[in-house]
Formats: sequence, structure tokens, C-alpha cells
Amino acid sequence: MPIIKINDLSLPELDVFVRLTGAQLRNKLEPEKGIFIAESPTVIDVALNSGCTPISMLTDERLLGGDVERIIEKCGDIPVYTADTDTLRSLTGFELTRGALCAMHRPVQPSVEAICEGARRVAVLEAVADSTNIGALFRSAAALGIDAVLVTPTCCDPLCRRAVRVSMGTVFQVPWTRIGEVPSDWPRAGIERLRALGFKTCAMALSDKSVSIDDAALMREEKLAIILGTEGDGLSKTTIADCDYTVKIPMSHGVDSLNVAAAGAVAFWQLTR
Repeated sequence: MPIIKINDLSLPELDVFVRLTGAQLRNKLEPEKGIFIAESPTVIDVALNSGCTPISMLTDERLLGGDVERIIEKCGDIPVYTADTDTLRSLTGFELTRGALCAMHRPVQPSVEAICEGARRVAVLEAVADSTNIGALFRSAAALGIDAVLVTPTCCDPLCRRAVRVSMGTVFQVPWTRIGEVPSDWPRAGIERLRALGFKTCAMALSDKSVSIDDAALMREEKLAIILGTEGDGLSKTTIADCDYTVKIPMSHGVDSLNVAAAGAVAFWQLTR
């Protein structure tokens, strides 16, 4: 593979790493041309093992050895751009402490029906906006036995750089897709779609009708979609009203809620038992 020393910071080949926005990388108008950035040898390795196709790499010239060298060898004949630490800092705005950035083609998203086939427990993320929370939820989903993750149209992109990094690459290990393309596709149309696939739906929310997360009837459900809401406001009233269950996590000391990533981890652990 060609190792290219960077001398010109304005090279258009570097746009993908530092000048294109997340929306531009995702390329909604032509999804087949979409790109995402994987950061760190560990994450790049998981993405490669899941079948993602690399385009190019950016790394500090000091790191052309060890884990980064091993990853470069796995990437095949792609351009690898390098520079000294100061040059890269001026280019990216931060130090590449995690070793490398790799631009990759976005994988084709499967249908909801395809990833739910054979699934017993799926997580649905409604309008979760924070990329750190998205990454943490995927990591918990992978660790705690969730079969698939569905994200609503207004949810943060699970393949944005920070979400991929925080997930430690598990975003490539847990099957996921969007449930709807425009905001009007959720919640009613989406929940009906889940019901048609045989899922009971549970809204993680506090209300007078909430049942405990260890409710016996809830635990017996053969197929369950666990729906978690956006930071701050939680799930919409329409979502809560349309779900089969409203579910709460019992808490102490007057605490009435958890961060969505923490709540997701508790729910995943309990409801996959």
C-alpha cells in the first residue's frame, strides 16, 4: 500500500478526515456513496472483520509500527497518509492519540424485517441525540444479549465518529438499521411495523401505569422491543400511549431517572434473562 507523506494540508484527498461534515459523509441523497470514519486500530479491526471496505487512512508517522502496521496490512492497497504530530494536529485539530483514522464505505443498511428475523429482544432508540450515548447503548446491547438495534429517523447516526469510537466497534457487531426514513414514520407506523413482526413493545418511562422492569408478564414475552427515549425529555407521549407496556426501573434515594445509556444497560440485562 502507498505511504504518502503529507506536505500540503489542502489536499482534497484529506477532506474526508477533516473538512466534510457528518451529514456530508453520510450522503443521504446517495447512500451507496456514504462514508464513515473508524478511529483507533481496535475499532478499525472490528470494522474490517465485519466486512467494511476501507478507502484510505490517516496516521501519525511515529505510529507506523505495532497495531497500526498490522491494521495497514489488513487494509490492502489503499493510500495511507502520514505526517508528523504537529502537522496532524494543525490538520485535524486534535492529536491522534488513538493511532489512526480510517475512511470506510458505509455498509448497506438491511431492512427492519431482515434484522428482526429470529430476534427475541430488540432495542429501539427514539431521537437519542448524543453520540456518546449512542455508542454506549450499542456497547451495552452487544454485551448484554440484545439481538438488534433500531434507530428512529431523528436519532444520531450510529456511524458518526464519536459513536463508533465509544461503542468500541460494537456498532459493527450488533445488527442495526433505521426504522423509518422521515420523522412521520415514527412512532405510530414504526410501532405497528414491530407488532406485525410479532413484538410486544415496552416504553421505558415513568407513569402511573408503569410496571416494574422485573414484572412477570413482561419477562415472559417471547418477543420484546425495548424503547428508550431522548436525553432530557424521554419518550414522546404518543410513543408511551401506543406501547403495550410502560416500564420503570425501581430506584432509591429519591432518584427518578437514569441517563439513557445507563437505563438501557439495566433494561438490557434484566429483559434478556
